[in-house]
Amino acid sequence: MKVYNSISAFHSLTKTVITLGTFDGVHVGHQSIIEKLKACSFGCNYESVVLTFFPHPRMVLQQDVSIQLLNTIDEKALLLDRFGVDNLIVHPFDEAFSNLSAEEFVRQILVDKLNVYKIIIGYDHRFGKNRTADINDLVLFGKKYGFEVEQIGAHEIDEIAISSTKIRSALSDGNITLANQFLGYAYFISGEVIEGKKIGRTIGFPTANIQISEDYKLLPKKGVYVVAAKIKSTLFFGMMNIGTNPTVGINEQSIEVHFFDFNSDIYKERLEISILEYVRGEQKFESLELLQQQLEKDKVFSLEFIRSNESNFI
Repeated sequence: MKVYNSISAFHSLTKTVITLGTFDGVHVGHQSIIEKLKACSFGCNYESVVLTFFPHPRMVLQQDVSIQLLNTIDEKALLLDRFGVDNLIVHPFDEAFSNLSAEEFVRQILVDKLNVYKIIIGYDHRFGKNRTADINDLVLFGKKYGFEVEQIGAHEIDEIAISSTKIRSALSDGNITLANQFLGYAYFISGEVIEGKKIGRTIGFPTANIQISEDYKLLPKKGVYVVAAKIKSTLFFGMMNIGTNPTVGINEQSIEVHFFDFNSDIYKERLEISILEYVRGEQKFESLELLQQQLEKDKVFSLEFIRSNESNFI
């Protein structure tokens, strides 16, 4: 998949089939749209294009800096690539772009820049300055400028919205099983391994500290999780703690992963940590010894979960 950081960077002599939206999570509902996109572009021998925006429009128009997203831009690109999209355009969203009239957007962006043959869009999509145009206007523009419009039905759009809400709620509750069911894959975080306090190694549980640079990434509920990650092409399982380490009084949130049967230096490597199951909530223990005893129990639980679900990870 080719990734472009602006609409102006995209050039294609081939006609395109386009869908646009935030596609946050790229969950099972989004995947059904992507399958439509791929089927149409493949059948016509055209290129498929997903157009999305960053920052999220709410961050710009409503100055909502508290917004939490399921994917970083890099994670979204990774998922769309896995699902077979030809091109991803991540266009910088700003006030100038939001002030394009509906027809300017259609003529300047869809027709002149993206060479659109067909656009696949939700029935409730609104566009143009002040979001005054709707799908009926888009159909009229399609007739004027020579492209087709395929409407995504109300039922499908509602399912997508419900799925996104349920995923966020499930992650906030630590219900990883439900979140992963709606996602169609294991929710993951990605970040660089950095130096930590090295307390874990003193009690037999050395950890890799993961630093996520994007503060808008939604993290699951604080606690312990069963996880997996590919390190140098080999799959390793482990358990991850998201929290503030109350037992040792650090009070700064960290993400620490203890990998089973692993003893290599991975500082400064970037890892993708897939979250497989919730183990327990964050707890404060009266001593490191009691913490160690609980971690041993967590390990037994984690290894049993991995053994019971081994066929799902092959």
